[in-house]
Amino acid sequence: MANPTKKRVFVVGVGLTKFERPLTKQWDYPDMGREAGQAALKDAGITYDKVKSVVASYCYGEPTCGQRAVYELGLSGVPVYNVNNNCSSGSTALMMARRLVQSGMEDCVLALGFEKMERGLSERYTDKTSPVKRHFEHMVEIGAKPGLIQPHMNSMTSDVVKLFAYAAREYMEKHSNVTVKDFIEIAYKNHKQSVNNPKASVSKEVSREDIGSKLMLCEPITFWQSAPVADGGAAAIVCSEEFMLKNNLKNRAVEIVAQSMVTDMPSSFGRSFMDLSGVGMARKAAVNCYKESGLTPSDVDVLEVHDCFSCNELFMYEALQLAPEGQGPDLLRSGKWRTNASGGEQFQMGGRWVVNPSGGLESKGHPIGATGLAQCAELVSQLRGESEKRQVDGATVAMQHNFGIGGAVVVTMYKKYDSTGWNKARL
Repeated sequence: MANPTKKRVFVVGVGLTKFERPLTKQWDYPDMGREAGQAALKDAGITYDKVKSVVASYCYGEPTCGQRAVYELGLSGVPVYNVNNNCSSGSTALMMARRLVQSGMEDCVLALGFEKMERGLSERYTDKTSPVKRHFEHMVEIGAKPGLIQPHMNSMTSDVVKLFAYAAREYMEKHSNVTVKDFIEIAYKNHKQSVNNPKASVSKEVSREDIGSKLMLCEPITFWQSAPVADGGAAAIVCSEEFMLKNNLKNRAVEIVAQSMVTDMPSSFGRSFMDLSGVGMARKAAVNCYKESGLTPSDVDVLEVHDCFSCNELFMYEALQLAPEGQGPDLLRSGKWRTNASGGEQFQMGGRWVVNPSGGLESKGHPIGATGLAQCAELVSQLRGESEKRQVDGATVAMQHNFGIGGAVVVTMYKKYDSTGWNKARL
């Protein structure tokens, strides 16, 4: 049960750039950091001099890129911490910002994520041991065939696609009720929901036929079932309750009620491609968050999950306990499209959950260091009721899942601000 005396932490400002396809726009990471950071400050209604520390998230860059990016906002001399946790870097920055506030050391922290990508994932320091070498070698040890799967892919991208493809095959072999159509339906849902997201890299509906047929990357994953890399930035202003009240930010405040990071466990290197791709870690992080918050899956209204591939979203229905093991497809098949109060279409499952109303990584694009903070921005907007055609009407509790191979999973739970401080863990 959560400690009732633990300091409450709030997100009071969020901002993000449009996510762009790599090499299509003339900009650099300081531009992304400036745009996202200024947007978050404006959203909170505060100036940069109120920020006491910055946690900067990126993967493709030299040391101290965080400083260079945040200097676009001002030269205030505050501590700048640079973090890199592969695709979960943005959520790692958010978690570090929250812990700085929880510790009482700071009352206002900026989490800033950005990435200028290439056209695929890559590793620059080939003279050093790769941090994911063990993962990819283990993938071969438990049955994956070595070698590239598509001539146009580099080895890093190829290995990541292959890992999730084998995880999808494992899931289908384990559960005979699952078909490739389930993965296609998830991609269709996410792309259809993306039409209401002007910040998405790909903001259009894609037919089920195109999703199923365009460029098989590695059976059963096709082009439209994968998240394209992107350039972009995202930011969040994280603060204490005292700071929030002093600066009259109650109407902007969304509380982080639970957060958990889990790294690789012995099960990650067992006989399961799914656990090697982070499913076991996500399950444990979700359990930790439910315990910390006192909330349950039925309390959650809206989720942003790490759909680097559509199969991974299906895995998360079960890992995050929306459905029992093997019943994720049933949850999907029983879902219904509905129209919200602003006229936007959303796919609701279990009579409650809307997953990836932003369009998910498959539509938004995936600027590695910014992704987790972009998920945060979407959920904060949802809980404020500011998401317009993406809005999940009546949403009061949100959940976020972000995964980085190598590995780290971060799960975060949010709740609308309540002046009484109520949550089930505090009763």
